[in-house]
Amino acid sequence: MNSRVFILSVLGLISPVAKAEAVKPCRIEVIEKGSGWPVPLVELRSTHSLSFITDNAGVIAMDAPELMGRQTWFTVIGHGYEAPKDGFGFSGVRLTPEPGKTLRVEVVRSILAKRIGRLTGAGLFAESQKLGEHLDWKDSGIHGCDSVQNAVHRGRLFWAWGDTNMPNYPLGLFDMSSATTAIHPLASLEPPLRLKLDYFIDDAGRQRGVAKMPGSGPTWVTAYVSLPDKTDAPRLVGSYVKIKPPLDAYESGLCVWNDETSQFDLLRVLWTKSDSAPKQTPMPEGHPAFWKDAQGMEWVLFGNPLPTLRCPATFEAWQDEKTWEVLKPQETLVDADGAKVKPHSGSIAWNDYRKRWVTIFMEGFGKPSVFGELWYAEADAPTGPWGTAVKVLTHENYTFYNPRLHPEFTPTGSPVLFFEGTYTKEFAKHAHPTPRYDYNQILYRLDLDDPGLKPAAKP
Repeated sequence: MNSRVFILSVLGLISPVAKAEAVKPCRIEVIEKGSGWPVPLVELRSTHSLSFITDNAGVIAMDAPELMGRQTWFTVIGHGYEAPKDGFGFSGVRLTPEPGKTLRVEVVRSILAKRIGRLTGAGLFAESQKLGEHLDWKDSGIHGCDSVQNAVHRGRLFWAWGDTNMPNYPLGLFDMSSATTAIHPLASLEPPLRLKLDYFIDDAGRQRGVAKMPGSGPTWVTAYVSLPDKTDAPRLVGSYVKIKPPLDAYESGLCVWNDETSQFDLLRVLWTKSDSAPKQTPMPEGHPAFWKDAQGMEWVLFGNPLPTLRCPATFEAWQDEKTWEVLKPQETLVDADGAKVKPHSGSIAWNDYRKRWVTIFMEGFGKPSVFGELWYAEADAPTGPWGTAVKVLTHENYTFYNPRLHPEFTPTGSPVLFFEGTYTKEFAKHAHPTPRYDYNQILYRLDLDDPGLKPAAKP
């Protein structure tokens, strides 16, 4: 070693010893016991509060150097997917991570619904991509979005979301981000979920709002539906609400999709808040469903979850308030034990497999999560009466609101039913946001031939 190298080494500017290499992640895959399906949104938490969460492929890239080669306890938190409890009541697993090694964790599903994966947001396959997997997947650039609306229009399935989080600033899009897909968009009915959404973008290639109604504050659009006009041309329509902080509606009205500009145009204002009109007037809201009555009249029903308004299923009737009929929905359902269950939000759809109307709804002020308990029920008619409710999904101090059924996702007569909802810490009790998943849409699958749904069947 020459004198210059010796001096630099003594000063710590170079080292005569080779530097240690970065830790290669340990691959941990979480699967459902029995089916072997990957399970997204399962958290493994160490005793020193390091948190690792599975992506859409059910994979974690565990890269904590202090845990490598050490037997480590991980608490398992899975919102309906569980690990066995030990003698002290701790639910988790012991693993010994090693760089480059693959470990497998089996969890037991304790809910009827099967979690398929996250539909929106960033890092859907982030953990897998750290390991060199799913490298062809490209994220949309959106970080989070609220409460989906869907409509089949001109051979495409239209999607729209409320307030939308973007990566470049805490304030994102507040006038409905939107995208389209094929009407039957899923290549597989099993995870991992890979849904490619074709967003409406601006000249710079960024996602944009599609409902810039006049006035300050966010615009929320509801009751998306495509209706034929008098020339039999399809018209995509919706109802809008203007919002002031924190959640105060001050205007509502009707809007119509412009197929040339790919945005909603204001049709007319229905209500403006004032001392003489403090409450919003009835209008189409929630998720639409088509229904033909015994006389052959076709109606479009609007509700969230159960129908609260109907009108003839035409563009002209939709915009004519004189054709609107206000409906009184069933206030409560009962479970198999006779306990009352109060619907808060959700949707209905005709199901060809059951030959009945079905609903998925969020319970208002449920347990253990006040706005995170989801139920399933059936009826012979969309206006009810609705039969025995069966809980299909629960959350551990987290919210899952505004669920939307997706009858479009499966072939006619399929026993498989899909629904999504918004997974968020909002309205939960001091909940910590789940990285990447918070304030995003998650898709679930319900198998209608599951014996657990028998209480909901017609007696």
